[in-house]
Amino acid sequence: MNEHAFAEALLNPDAAVPEGIVDPMGRAAPKRFSVYRNNVASSLTRALEAAFPTVRKLVGDEFFAAMAGVFLRAHPPQSRMLMLYGDAMPGFLEAFQPVAHLGYLPDVARLDQAMRESYHSADSAPLDGAAFQRLLGEDLAALRLTLAPSVRLVRSRWPIVSIWAANAEGGPAPRPGAEDALILRPDFDPRPQCLPAGGGAFVAGLLEGHTLGASIDLAGPTLDLPAVLGLLISGRAITGVSE
Repeated sequence: MNEHAFAEALLNPDAAVPEGIVDPMGRAAPKRFSVYRNNVASSLTRALEAAFPTVRKLVGDEFFAAMAGVFLRAHPPQSRMLMLYGDAMPGFLEAFQPVAHLGYLPDVARLDQAMRESYHSADSAPLDGAAFQRLLGEDLAALRLTLAPSVRLVRSRWPIVSIWAANAEGGPAPRPGAEDALILRPDFDPRPQCLPAGGGAFVAGLLEGHTLGASIDLAGPTLDLPAVLGLLISGRAITGVSE
């Protein structure tokens, strides 16, 4: 049996049943294959629903299920671990014409994906008190901060944190405007925080390994450094400091 043809037929309900599909008696078993195909598609759809809850709520259950069917045929799983299946969804949404009028949807999907990655990332211990004293007693500009593996940053020209809060927590209706989302996981569940002006560029610099001084320069004069550092500290996101 051709494995490529089998995989293609498995995700395409319009494809013919591959040759060689038989029951224990050696008879052709198209109904068995159809049941198996439906089960696979249902499992992948459920994985996508769990992965992108905000996107699902925005477009509705019925539309999301139909969209998932298109997605899984274009992007079949590449790993047996379904917990991170769907990382191609943001790019898929950018080219999916039925949602072209929802310009914010790809970035909302990026936020959902970042939340999921944060949840499944490795545990880490925050910087201890002695290390913080060192941080305060040295030339800040020359230091580099190590951030927790769970930290994620999603920068957007859309109010993605407000959109998430409105749909996940019943928050107020989002107002137009760009928002940079900092995803922190101080305990078990990650949560996005809206960074103040300049915060996105600053955290991006830290994640790229730049010094504090270089990251501050990247952020520009609008940066509220105490506010951003406060978010990182309260979110238990700083795990190391080095020169």
